[in-house]
Amino acid sequence: MKNIAVIGSGTMGNGIAHVFAQSGYQVKLIDISQNALDKALATVTKNLDRQIKKELITENDKQSTLSNISTSTSIETDVKEMDLVVEAATENVDLKLKIFRDLDKFCKEGAILATNTSSISITKIAAETNRPDKIIGMHFMNPVPIMKLVEVIRGYATSDETTNLIMELSEKLGKVPVEVNDYPGFIANRILMPMINEAIYSLYEGVAGVYEIDTVMKLGMAHPMGPLQLADFIGLDVCLSILNVLHDGFGNPKYAPCPLLVNMVQAGYKGVKSGEGFYKHTPGSKELVVSTRFQK
Repeated sequence: MKNIAVIGSGTMGNGIAHVFAQSGYQVKLIDISQNALDKALATVTKNLDRQIKKELITENDKQSTLSNISTSTSIETDVKEMDLVVEAATENVDLKLKIFRDLDKFCKEGAILATNTSSISITKIAAETNRPDKIIGMHFMNPVPIMKLVEVIRGYATSDETTNLIMELSEKLGKVPVEVNDYPGFIANRILMPMINEAIYSLYEGVAGVYEIDTVMKLGMAHPMGPLQLADFIGLDVCLSILNVLHDGFGNPKYAPCPLLVNMVQAGYKGVKSGEGFYKHTPGSKELVVSTRFQK
């Protein structure tokens, strides 16, 4: 595989494009918005500059990486010759299904179509195409250039050949791939989201405050980040979406999202992306300040 397309230029999409380009692949980053694409390239450039500052790469590495990325606003015209397409659009079922119907129509016969979904069924996505054996999950972790894990999810009809190719490719990107099967939440979010949800319930029920909950998990369980801070980082809307997938998929009330999480998302408090969730988030500031809504 030499030519890669990434659909969606948001946080995950630009990170995925970054790691492919840095590993020497020609990457076409596709989004419906040229403004979003310009912002994505600026983010990749900023992240490469950080790597230079940490002496992880050189200026030549940066320029080489950027030269490997081109942008487009058209799926139809720019995926025809791609060997692999990685979809990294918003975590919305209907949107992803439409994208995969389009990709199946416009991509060449042998192309592998991967999704970066964090919870949506690979089998369901594959059923929208005429190539279910070539549909696979490639769940990168955020921030993509730093985090080593890639959760490789096999749908019901995903072939061994496709799985092996994606496992090998992930290793070539310097990642550690872990193969899992297609059940709601896969492994990462099936374990993580109930923990985050329980932390929110603990806050909701007045067991402890934001700072106290996160401190217990950081100092007592050796987590690098507390569950409420992590929820803000992931996006509270994304957490809610994944919990709904788990709840619908398993039909078990233990996955029901906490009412506090539902209210926060409805009110627009989505974490880092909105500037406030359980904490206040000021661009450029590393200070962790609990939201005034949860201060004692």
